[in-house]
Amino acid sequence: MMNDPRSAAVTRFRSILEAREAALSPLAAREATATGRAQPEPHDPLRGAFQVDRDRIIHTRAFRRLKHKTQVFVHPDSDHFVTRMTHTIEVQQVARTIARALNLNEDLTEAIALGHDLGHTPFGHAGEETLAALLPEGFRHNEQSLRIVELLEHRGTGLNLMAETREGILKHSKTRESVAAEAWGFASTLEGQIVKLADSIAYLNHDIEDAIRAELITESDLPREVHAVLGRTHSERIAALVVDCVVASTETFDEPEPRIRLGGEVLSAADALREFMFTRVYLHESTLTDARRGQQVVEALYRHYEAHPGEIGGFSLHDDPPWRRAADYVSGMTDGYALARAKALRLIP
Repeated sequence: MMNDPRSAAVTRFRSILEAREAALSPLAAREATATGRAQPEPHDPLRGAFQVDRDRIIHTRAFRRLKHKTQVFVHPDSDHFVTRMTHTIEVQQVARTIARALNLNEDLTEAIALGHDLGHTPFGHAGEETLAALLPEGFRHNEQSLRIVELLEHRGTGLNLMAETREGILKHSKTRESVAAEAWGFASTLEGQIVKLADSIAYLNHDIEDAIRAELITESDLPREVHAVLGRTHSERIAALVVDCVVASTETFDEPEPRIRLGGEVLSAADALREFMFTRVYLHESTLTDARRGQQVVEALYRHYEAHPGEIGGFSLHDDPPWRRAADYVSGMTDGYALARAKALRLIP
């Protein structure tokens, strides 16, 4: 019997993928040694497992909705303000740059970056805070992101992502105290740790541009330490943070527990910038005024759908209790859709 030429070609493609993975740093995550999927699947002929994860995330409904979800500024009067989608793309770019420089697994890094904010509510962190106060079990966007990829997409079957991707999505969040704060823990893979830091690098810098555009601050308002250590322009700050991350992380690679990190001086400047942004931008009265409006919408919708679960759309599991279904539905809404539903239901003027 003659050999199937297609089978031989697939075998050759797989060998190329495996050789490429073998050339990565010994510290990189690898499909060959990964924990794997909850439901085993055959190899894809052209893509590694983490590349498959990336592609599955891109094709979700939750990912598409990010383009109409607030990052910081609700309903800005310009098309140039950052949305949750453009933030995600910037995190992907920063994270992949770091992963490539360190010869780590770019596909895993990219998959985590693209999936990390799928669970964000409408109206940014204001919406998240509202649901956190209303739900019996609280609400955190990183946990909701994981819930989306594990349960809600594909009508309750989830995406069957690799365990390493799911862990990175869950553990990307931080607390206010520092860009290096542990919060929900550090991912066991360096790729997951890259996304955790890349998230801060991206949002701190693009939020500066948005705040200047909104006339809340000027470039000269930034702390002196930030200008001295990180630079005076967007590109200078991004470059300083990314380069320092690569250099400082490499210094740990011979240690018993390698870590993705920033050096002391740069970390101090990044935290100073983070605190400045909280004080002057995130907690500014004009920002909070718009946020409160969004919070009223989220609360009204949640209470309505919890009381009327029969009106909930498809973005929930029918066997869940009404509060859980209402939270899944409302948290998945875009800003515009949430406002439209609240007005249609006469929950707001």
